Amino acid sequence: MRELVVEADGGSRGNPGPAGYGAVVLDPASGEPLLERAEYIGVATNNVAEYRGLIAGLKAARELDPDARVRVRMDSKLVVEQMSGRWKIKHPDMKPLAAEAARVFPLGQVTYEWIPRERNKHADRLANEAMDAGKRGGQWEPSASSAALSTSAEDVRAARVVGDAAAGAAKARAALASGTGNAGLSEAGGSRTPDGAAAAQATLPKTTEVEGAGWGPDLGPPATFVLLRHGETALTPEKRFSGSGDHELSEVGRRQAEAVAAALAARGTIQAIVSSPLKRCRQTAEAVAARVGLDVRIDDGLRETDFGAWEGLTFAEVRERYGDDLDAWLASPKAEPTGGGESFATVARRVAATRDRLVREYQGRTVLVVTHVTPIKTLVRLAIGAPPESLFRMELSAASVSAVAYYADGNASLRLLNDTGHLR
Repeated sequence: MRELVVEADGGSRGNPGPAGYGAVVLDPASGEPLLERAEYIGVATNNVAEYRGLIAGLKAARELDPDARVRVRMDSKLVVEQMSGRWKIKHPDMKPLAAEAARVFPLGQVTYEWIPRERNKHADRLANEAMDAGKRGGQWEPSASSAALSTSAEDVRAARVVGDAAAGAAKARAALASGTGNAGLSEAGGSRTPDGAAAAQATLPKTTEVEGAGWGPDLGPPATFVLLRHGETALTPEKRFSGSGDHELSEVGRRQAEAVAAALAARGTIQAIVSSPLKRCRQTAEAVAARVGLDVRIDDGLRETDFGAWEGLTFAEVRERYGDDLDAWLASPKAEPTGGGESFATVARRVAATRDRLVREYQGRTVLVVTHVTPIKTLVRLAIGAPPESLFRMELSAASVSAVAYYADGNASLRLLNDTGHLR
């Protein structure tokens, strides 16, 4: 049985953001590319783009030889481990994509291998070409070399068809000679396979309950965001919606700001400070800046969600006055608070764009990011690939510290969440 190698990759400039994938089928002996695929897919996450690249690569390999054994190589630990059956597929967006990938070839015909990003340059280049094309308002078009690959692939397919026909004729002659007629031929020339949901269940590998953290080669020092939620305001202990209102720190909040400032100064790792423009964050950031001798840079992308008419109300008061709007908001990240507030989806796009800009600027450095509940939870959610509803399942105390490291290959690592040890 012939062997083919598929290398695939996908990327998103924003996660979620403008996304594309690339895939290449290689000859395992020579390493020569046989067929390329790439596509701009609009706004999507990195993981969705990676799965789309895998599907495209598998389908390209099937075009060349549906009977081949396929070795998939990707730098996405998530996709490799999930498709190998070692990690459970929990995210609802990933399940249908994984099922589609599993249906391209029969079970057992495809194996998966993780490779470092630097060994996946061909697919990575194709994915970036696709995203560049999308930015220009078009779609990826094969280069001259890619077009030559397509012609070569047609030759390969033609040769396989001729070979299959010759082998079939030989089998037919042997069958006629032995008097067995159609023995050994299945309906429609092949074995029946299940379709729809049954096919997904039949072809997906069994999984364990473990969904591990990513790891890989040394990529140099990351950009590390030390995420500091501002200290208490008068609204905090009453658990009132506190969004675009420009509230000051309370006396308790000022003490919290001084405590966290002392702890961060003692640690001695902060190299820059960026803050939301709202007063409660600026006051918290300035307390740290006074201790560590740095200036505070203001970034509007770090402001809190605009909660519209809910500003200053408790959850119970919103439930009583705007019950239907609250139910919609709890059910969908695209729903807005009453009165034209921001949806969580809108906030996520704003925060992701701010993150990308700051990561580029502070690569290899540790920056204190002083902001609010929703931006911090959003950065954590995006870093670990959690669904939007996870925002309601995180505790984030006033003046708490969290930390996320962002590496040069686009991956992120959550290092700390809701640390309040400095407040005791």
